[in-house]
Amino acid sequence: MHDRRLRIGLVSVSDRASSGVYKDEGLPALESWLGTALATPFEVRTRLIPDEQRVIEETLVALVDEAACDLVLTTGGTGPAARDVTPEATVAVADKLMPGFGEQMRQISLRFVPTAILSRQVGVIRHRRPLQCPPVGALILNLPGQPKAIREILEGLKGANGETIAHGIFAAVPYCIDLIGGPYIETHEAVVKAFRPKAVQRPKPPAAP
Repeated sequence: MHDRRLRIGLVSVSDRASSGVYKDEGLPALESWLGTALATPFEVRTRLIPDEQRVIEETLVALVDEAACDLVLTTGGTGPAARDVTPEATVAVADKLMPGFGEQMRQISLRFVPTAILSRQVGVIRHRRPLQCPPVGALILNLPGQPKAIREILEGLKGANGETIAHGIFAAVPYCIDLIGGPYIETHEAVVKAFRPKAVQRPKPPAAP
């Protein structure tokens, strides 16, 4: 695990938003949620691009290999329509598939709409080029396009008494980043509690007097 500043790439994939037909909502929603959830300082690289597989692939590669992002979150382009090619582009640049992320995203969304089974979000790891030994990876996750759905999937669902109904996918992200050579990420537990095995948890700094 490396003590360096966390870098996050945010990519909104939309023909109409990228051409100025309407205002993009995905990037502001992602930045806002990360700002409330992360206790670790981080830098963001944002991209607003059309639904073109080649462009998506080039953007993901650049964010990982050139911008040295540890985490890349995409929003949009994951449905069954002909122009929805974000998952194809993501898999094309991947070294490892992480199917559990997509499975949990659909499980959360299915609590609200039956059409969640049409979502094709995927999670993958790409090792940064040029390859190092051991390799340093980035986690790339496809998220839905609606701000409400983005928050629910990242944060999870809680009942009226605060009990966890469904774990959000971000609970697993910090430990995944640990395992692929990224910086140690801490979260605000009131928003989302990161899970790590006790053996690799760092002691929390003492509270200010």
